[in-house]
Amino acid sequence: MTDPTETPPQDATRFTSVTLSNPIVRGTTRIETLTLRKPKAGELRGLTLQDVIGTDITALLRLIPRISTPPLTQDEADNLEAEDLTEIGGSIRGFFMTSAERQLVEAMIAEHRPTR
Repeated sequence: MTDPTETPPQDATRFTSVTLSNPIVRGTTRIETLTLRKPKAGELRGLTLQDVIGTDITALLRLIPRISTPPLTQDEADNLEAEDLTEIGGSIRGFFMTSAERQLVEAMIAEHRPTR
């Protein structure tokens, strides 16, 4: 059995990391980075894809404890700062991008990259 606090290997389509602007303090532990895993069907139970993709706050707050490493408690998710929730929501939305959407975003980023 694996340690649930252990960071999984990084695969850009299955995992992403978010650095929190406002770290979570859990006892003597300070959580500064969350690794999010692309949700599987069972982890989306009770949620609508439309709400998750649309970054509905209620849907995000229910989903984050299910897919975060280290696993957040519901109370910790509910108390995330707005900028951290926004960053997490964008990362979750990224898991559901089609390949055409992903190519468009990558092209837009490349277009705005400063030339050296």
